Amino acid sequence: MVSRFLVIGTIAVLLTACGGDKGGSSCKQDYWDGERFGTCLPDDWIVIDTETLRQRGVPDDTLVAFQSDVPVAGQFPTVSLTWEPLAQVVKPADYSAANIRSVGVFPGYKQVDARDIRIDDEKLTLHIFTAQPVSDEPLHRYYQVSTVIGSDGYTLTATTPVSVDDDLENQILLIMRNATFEIPEE
Repeated sequence: MVSRFLVIGTIAVLLTACGGDKGGSSCKQDYWDGERFGTCLPDDWIVIDTETLRQRGVPDDTLVAFQSDVPVAGQFPTVSLTWEPLAQVVKPADYSAANIRSVGVFPGYKQVDARDIRIDDEKLTLHIFTAQPVSDEPLHRYYQVSTVIGSDGYTLTATTPVSVDDDLENQILLIMRNATFEIPEE
């Protein structure tokens, strides 16, 4: 899991270089990948598809990323979804707790907050923390929630500058609170 978090940190670095107007925190666009994941995007957030991610050197375990068009401290906030096959089926809450423990070893790690969040009726922990997983990159704030669907583990991670205003936090929370692995009804 630690190496997966390094991948997430690398993704954030690769994606923050790309990228404004002020965005709101209401749903402006529904997103469904056509197979397994959906959410709701606020205004001024774009989808970075798998092909673009691969062209930027992002590893295959990243399924999709969403990025704000509005820079914050020279960075573009990004939310990414990673996937990993699990050797054994575990409860979503246990997988979430293991991912929370795994990031505690990073330089600059400090838990900022932990909140309950529901994804498809599963109560999970949204872990908010700061860390510097890549030594030559600045300290970042992360919003992270992990869950299990079948024998697959998924982690949704937002990467931002350390300081965020309420508007940006609300946009990130909108994306995370609307995350689903259930096929939408037509």
